[in-house]
Amino acid sequence: MRDHTRTPRLRTLLFVPGDRPDRIPKAAAAGADAVAVDLEDAVAATRKEQARRDAAAALAQLPAHGPAVAVRINAVDSGLADADVDALSDVLGRIALVIVPMCADVDTVRAASALLDHAEGRAGLDRGATGLVPLVETAAGVTDARAIAEADPRVHTLAFGPADLSRELGITPTAGGDELVHARSQVVLAAAAAGRARPIDGPHLDLDDADGLAVSAARARQLGFGGKQVLHPRQLPAVAAAFAPSSEELAWARRVDTAFREAEDEGVSSIRLDDGTFVDYPVAHRARALLAENAGLDGRGPHDEQGRIS
Repeated sequence: MRDHTRTPRLRTLLFVPGDRPDRIPKAAAAGADAVAVDLEDAVAATRKEQARRDAAAALAQLPAHGPAVAVRINAVDSGLADADVDALSDVLGRIALVIVPMCADVDTVRAASALLDHAEGRAGLDRGATGLVPLVETAAGVTDARAIAEADPRVHTLAFGPADLSRELGITPTAGGDELVHARSQVVLAAAAAGRARPIDGPHLDLDDADGLAVSAARARQLGFGGKQVLHPRQLPAVAAAFAPSSEELAWARRVDTAFREAEDEGVSSIRLDDGTFVDYPVAHRARALLAENAGLDGRGPHDEQGRIS
């Protein structure tokens, strides 16, 4: 079983073309939680082999301490994924996650996991050390999202792909995202039901639409996504801000946690705060999860489920 704690929460996942090795260290220094080196859509068909070599060389030169590193390989049924993973073998220890596009069924996830099994063996890594992020971007993938999330222990979480799904459905994606809210919610529910980390929403495709980006990111967080794919460094601040808790949210969580711990010590499991908020175990657990996910943002550590400092 893979240790999912080695991968941090991914609020911002910044994509960079694999055939632009000069941009990879710049992306790593841009302040994202993770950098995704793209061997798929961002690379022309004639440059796939060059992109593999360039990406592997650039990743080998990245400093050990930095953002998490992901690589999006080509689709498993494209005939290119085997060569992608093979080219990454020497730097696989630097890669936390492999993003698998066009995941429409469990077989796709398991095939990607098998490729990593072989690569980890060649690299001398523990089996399962590299996580998977299935990219759900088809109608079939959305309807089978829970099975995809549960398909293999390597799966860290799911990612949502609005561009291909919108093309398949014949719709135009908008910043508000009402046209895809059902599909997005299915992905969020699937990840939660499978016990995976909160999923990663797709990118806002208009790089010049700052207002739309803010709306899109806020909507994604409201639906339950844990982060968002980012196509350009200038999108990072808005996305990071959308997924960061406000000082008011953290203060609420601290107040709930403190009051509920005091109630627990007295054998009480439901209380009413001074502002009228009713708190029982589900509310207390939500507050504690918020504190644990954002430890250090207000200079204090998280509490564990029993309310003690961890």
